[in-house]
Amino acid sequence: MAPLPIATARELSLNAARIERAYALMQQWTAGPNAPWPAAAIAIGRRGRMLESRTFGRQGPEADAPLLRPDNVFLIASLTKPITCLGAMLLVERGLMNLSDPVTRYIPDFAAHHKESTLVQHLFTHTSGLPDMLPNNLDLRRAHAPLATFAKHVIFDTVPLFAAGTSFTYQSMGTLIIAELVQRLTGQSIHDFLRTELFEPLQLSSTRLGAAGIDRTRIVRLRTPAEQEPSWNWNSRYWQDLGAPWGGMFSTPAEYAVLCQLLLDQGRHGDRQIVSPATVRMMTTNRLDDLPEVPEPMRRTKAWGLGWQMNHPTGSDSLCDLLGPDAFGHIGATGTTVWCDPRTEAFCVLFTSAPRDDAPWRLVAVSNAVAAALE
Repeated sequence: MAPLPIATARELSLNAARIERAYALMQQWTAGPNAPWPAAAIAIGRRGRMLESRTFGRQGPEADAPLLRPDNVFLIASLTKPITCLGAMLLVERGLMNLSDPVTRYIPDFAAHHKESTLVQHLFTHTSGLPDMLPNNLDLRRAHAPLATFAKHVIFDTVPLFAAGTSFTYQSMGTLIIAELVQRLTGQSIHDFLRTELFEPLQLSSTRLGAAGIDRTRIVRLRTPAEQEPSWNWNSRYWQDLGAPWGGMFSTPAEYAVLCQLLLDQGRHGDRQIVSPATVRMMTTNRLDDLPEVPEPMRRTKAWGLGWQMNHPTGSDSLCDLLGPDAFGHIGATGTTVWCDPRTEAFCVLFTSAPRDDAPWRLVAVSNAVAAALE
């Protein structure tokens, strides 16, 4: 039953004129050879159905690139993280891993450099003290290192930035260790585990961790930051194939919408309970409140679930200015944003093909226009 059934704005209790404002912004920002976004696509839904997904712009940053199609696939960067975490939570449900356990119970060598007090939950909540990227990150990418090499450096060489559970700093390497836990406990690669446990049961044929199995002519070519080198940038064969569990997922807005609806439906998809309501509740509520040593201002203004960001209406990491703190979602460096709002039972999936850091306000502006259409 993927993708979700299509409905009209009126059937979804959406103000059609206000939705058109969101589309007009996307059209404006993808028009012309010097457009801020070479491509953009959006899926908006509510209560189990969605509007027809819309596409704007072209399949690459070149002026003569073909027009974007609904079946084009985007590299969605850090929108990968909560899906890696969602897969890992299946192990918690099955009694194979506990959030309250030290990571060393499963990876004894993780104790190197005094990381023995790091709990599994710290990896999910960006409170582990691990860095966002390794100090030798660029060297590893230039060498086309496999994920196992990245993980080895995190386990053996990384010195925490702070004692686990005492502060918050966004970190991709914590998600890598979550993926490493999944691999060690299941004997499967994280790529295969997510495919068999999530993507196939949800009938997401165009959603993958890494580009394996995707027709590469469907992949949207991104505008890459100047500091990225051609041999390992977002458009390189190396990065597409690596399938980094912190940022290497490919999908379409319509298929990622299915994942959003899964969470809004308390883990249910059709007649199947994919994950439990208890898992969804823990993942999509502020878990920093579980950590008394995290400073109160951080727990209040940088709230985080298990893999999912709670809405921060102030700052460049805002999902949407018009949603409350109980909305959850994520942002991605390739110009992506997703949010789900349990109060209104709505979601928005917005993919673009330009670096988010170029102008994060544009993504927030589109999100605001969508949220303003909720009636």
